[in-house]
Amino acid sequence: MPKSVTYDSNSSDLFKISRFGVQFFLDCPRCFYLKNKLGISQIPSLPFTLNNAVNDLLVNEFDIYRKKQEPHPYMIENNIDAIPYDHEKINDWRNNKRGVVYEDHARGFHLYGAIDDVWINTKTNQLIIADYKATSKLEEVTLDADWQISYKNQVEFYQWLMRKNGFDVQDESYFVYCNGNKTEERFDNTLTFRISLLSHVGNGHWIEPTLDKIKECLESDKIPSYTNNCKHCNYVKTNFDLYKKLINKK
Repeated sequence: MPKSVTYDSNSSDLFKISRFGVQFFLDCPRCFYLKNKLGISQIPSLPFTLNNAVNDLLVNEFDIYRKKQEPHPYMIENNIDAIPYDHEKINDWRNNKRGVVYEDHARGFHLYGAIDDVWINTKTNQLIIADYKATSKLEEVTLDADWQISYKNQVEFYQWLMRKNGFDVQDESYFVYCNGNKTEERFDNTLTFRISLLSHVGNGHWIEPTLDKIKECLESDKIPSYTNNCKHCNYVKTNFDLYKKLINKK
């Protein structure tokens, strides 16, 4: 059975690490260690409720075509030979508290991630990982920004999880990117979107070495050093140094 509080090297339970947790480590080993080894969390961010609403509506819409076992119009428009994959565990895979699970007994980890959708290639019968994204910008959406490496890591980790569960998964995944139009003259209780299907050819070579580093980090008694590009680390370090100066003046 997995545990989900803080890591204990003496415990025989598997330690829960989500897809987000793996990215959390990649972004900042120090913050990851503080949360998962010492139980010190960052201040939580505000939820993206509008983005979540778009996600839920896409889930509902793709489920209509999943039930009919027909391609969604987005697939037809983009010449993608696929239909939504109909599997008895699809709702578990999409559930944030369950997700696609792989029990890594060698490392002692319960690894999981909640996917947005799975399609199946009608020519090869390979599964396709699909992810939904929502934004609102004037320019066309792409996957070229440096910060979007986390998006690519996300679908690659899902591919890895599915393969660990014995599924044949193709390397190419898709992002259903919904770009909200904010240039309309009127709102009229309607938000329109420009929809793009962006493909990404995954390469999960980084996953196993990263899990080894996570294991090493959690087993260590030494807190990792500050991460230069971590906003949380920079905030804490700056204010801690300021606090020390104020104390020394008294």
